[in-house]
Amino acid sequence: MEREEFERIVERAFDRLPQNFKEAVENVGILVEDLPSDDVVRKMRLTSRRTLLGLYQGVPLNQRGSWYGMTGVVPDKISLYQKNIEAVCRTDEQIEQKIVEVLIHELGHYFGMDEKEIRNAGY
Repeated sequence: MEREEFERIVERAFDRLPQNFKEAVENVGILVEDLPSDDVVRKMRLTSRRTLLGLYQGVPLNQRGSWYGMTGVVPDKISLYQKNIEAVCRTDEQIEQKIVEVLIHELGHYFGMDEKEIRNAGY
């Protein structure tokens, strides 16, 4: 799939989220990358860069104190790894569904949920 189409699907996935959910998301960049960087692989101690579908990097919303934003703050980042998502899917429809799942999963981390909480919520 071409990058532009993949990014359009990401935009549609975000647009389909409930309005109050979207409004609560601020200072977060959502980026499409081919694969995790060497730095991400090293920091996360991954045995393969091919296993990670998405990653949230930043200060979770529930951990931001009154200090947050008092100085310049770099935006949080959600990375979606296109090649890895495509590798676990067979059709464009599966890719679209997987993008939705990964985006919601990473937004869960943005809101402060851990892996167990996200899994219990169905993602």
